Amino acid sequence: MGERAMKQQRPLTITNGRLALPSGIVAGGIRLVDGLIEAVGEVEAGPDDERVDAKGQLIAPGLVDLGVFAIDKPAFHFGGITRAALMPDQSPPLDYPARVGHIAKSGKPDLWVHPLAAATRGLEGRELAEIALMKQGGARGIATGRRWIADSGVMLKLLQYAAMLDLVVVSHAEDGGLTGEAVATAGEMATRLGLPGAPAEAEALAVARDIALAELAGARLHLRQVTTRAGLDLVRAAKARGLQVTAGVTPAHFMLSDLATADFRTFARLSPPLRCEADRQAVIAAIGDGTIDVVASGHDPRGPEEKRLPFADAAEGMAGAETLLAMVLTVVRDGVIDMVRAFDLMAAAPARLLGVSAGALEQGLEADIALIDPEKPWIVDSRMMEASAGNTPFDGQGVQGRVTGLWKGGVAIG
Repeated sequence: MGERAMKQQRPLTITNGRLALPSGIVAGGIRLVDGLIEAVGEVEAGPDDERVDAKGQLIAPGLVDLGVFAIDKPAFHFGGITRAALMPDQSPPLDYPARVGHIAKSGKPDLWVHPLAAATRGLEGRELAEIALMKQGGARGIATGRRWIADSGVMLKLLQYAAMLDLVVVSHAEDGGLTGEAVATAGEMATRLGLPGAPAEAEALAVARDIALAELAGARLHLRQVTTRAGLDLVRAAKARGLQVTAGVTPAHFMLSDLATADFRTFARLSPPLRCEADRQAVIAAIGDGTIDVVASGHDPRGPEEKRLPFADAAEGMAGAETLLAMVLTVVRDGVIDMVRAFDLMAAAPARLLGVSAGALEQGLEADIALIDPEKPWIVDSRMMEASAGNTPFDGQGVQGRVTGLWKGGVAIG
């Protein structure tokens, strides 16, 4: 069986495309043999090759979605995602080696699921889980889950273990003592709506503590969502000091401010909550200057039974897999980043953090390839989504950029 259950039968050559290479966008093609990338650029198809004419479309690496809460293959395939790192917040949580091993084998062959081990037993933030055994079972990182580990002693021990095992620690950086039961960011908007709000500083306090402990432990720390100027300034400073700190964000926090909560649409109930416009601009600037390393979907489909509730009671989260690519392409069109950086954010950087041989169009890497028409217009429609639930804050929005072909290990999907 192994990792390639669905083996590529014939070599595949895709020609006449524009390659999204780490060095730039280059005209050319790609040849895929035995599930791996054999050649990139000026490629020659062999006599038995299957051939695809890209017709000038973008040939890009399959996206690597870092930190999803549910495995939703149709939605991932629609969005060009060939690998997803699954958060440990499952029922039961991924805090046990056998569960991690089961998840690591679950999505193949058309999607690889990389489990993130629960940092603590039951994700309760108190006792460390069996991290070394979960790494053996296939865990590609350790995550604190939807919550922050409040106990600094536990967090330091976790980071020291992770450093020994060379696993990245994925932290949810919001000080729970400050956020409590809040559902919004404290400020004019929350006050006007009468929603319980937490100060945006809850993020910066958590980020500062986590960075300090990661420095002490010499560990790799990935702050899954940094959404405020203060938090991003701390990450910027940590990177300048040479620490192994990376930051992520989901599109909601660069596309929307807390004004989106104005009509109490529970699809705008997110964790962390939406921020003020100045923080949204700070996130865009941080994507532009490299402070943010990863943009992920945070895919968390929630059905009507969890969303059609008063804002404060509704489940947080959005179904983000289908809109990830299109939302990142808006930042490319706005001139904030170039296309190369877009695929670093969505594929190469997450692959590096997880330690998987994918995420870029390079010889020898896994043949996870997306064919993309970056101009193709479509309208996000929550009723038509492939996701198991269409809870998107982008409902009705016109976007551009669609996946037109997808290959996992050289085998066509769908």
